[in-house]
Amino acid sequence: MSGFHQARMDLGVRLRRLRENARLSGKDLAERLHWQPSKVSRIENARQTASEDDVAAWGKAVEADPQTIDALVRQAAGLQERQDSWRQRHRNGLAALQEDIRDLETRTLLFRAFEPGAVIGLLQTTEYARHVFGKLRRLYKSTADVDDAIRVRMRRQEILYDPARRFRFVMPESVLRYRLAPPDVMRGQLDRLIAVTTLPNVEFGLLPFEAPLPSALTNSFWIYDNALVGVATGTRDLLLRDAGEVDFYARAFEEFWEAAAFRDDARALIVRALDDYTLHQPR
Repeated sequence: MSGFHQARMDLGVRLRRLRENARLSGKDLAERLHWQPSKVSRIENARQTASEDDVAAWGKAVEADPQTIDALVRQAAGLQERQDSWRQRHRNGLAALQEDIRDLETRTLLFRAFEPGAVIGLLQTTEYARHVFGKLRRLYKSTADVDDAIRVRMRRQEILYDPARRFRFVMPESVLRYRLAPPDVMRGQLDRLIAVTTLPNVEFGLLPFEAPLPSALTNSFWIYDNALVGVATGTRDLLLRDAGEVDFYARAFEEFWEAAAFRDDARALIVRALDDYTLHQPR
C-alpha cells in the first residue's frame, strides 16, 4: 500500500468516527451536506480524496470543535498537494480516479484544458474511452473495472450542459488522427467533437499542423478556475496550488490558445480527418 493511500485511509477513519460520534448515518450526513450518499462512503473507505472544503463542511455538519476541523483540513490539504503515484491510483481503481476528478469539477466554474495526446476526457465517446482506459489498464497493470470508470466519465460530461460553467479546450490536430481506437470508433469520436463545438459555453480549439507553435507539446494540464492546476505525467499526477505555478500554466495555455483554430476553422479540420477515415475504411 502506498503512503498516499494509507494517509487517505487514515483521514477516512477519522471522518467516520466524527460522523458516528454525532450519531449520524452516512445518509443523514449526506443530506446535511447536500451530497450523494455514495460520496460519504467513498471518502470514508478511501475510494475518494476529500478536499479541504469537503472536510471543513463535514466537520461543521457533525459539530466538531474548531481545532479538530482545522487539523483535518490541514491533513486534507496535505493529501491534495502530494505527488500521487499514477501506478498506485490505477491499482486502486480507474473509477475512483474518475470520481476524484468529477468531485473537483463540481467546484469549478472556469475550465481550461490542454491535451496533446488524446481527446480530452470530457469530450470522449463511450467507445473511445473504452479503448483509452483499456490501454491504461494494460500499461499500469491494473485490475480496475473499465466499465465502472466509463460510467463515471460519462456522468462527468453532464457538467458540459451547465450554462453557469465555461470550458476552454485546446488540442493539436494530430489527436484527431492518433489511432487510439479503430477507424469506426474514431469517426464517432470526431462526430462528437463537431457537436461539442456548437455548445454555447464551450470554446474548442485545434492547433493545425501548419500553425507555428509557441512551445513544445509536452504534458497535458487542466486549470480549475484560477486556483489549481492538474498536470499529468507518465507516473505522477501533480496538483499545483502555488500562485506562480498556476500563473505559469495559465500563460502557457493562452499561448496555445492564440495559435489555435476555432469554430468553422476547427470544424473544417475535423471534417478533413473524418473524410480521411472514411476514404481508408475497409470495403
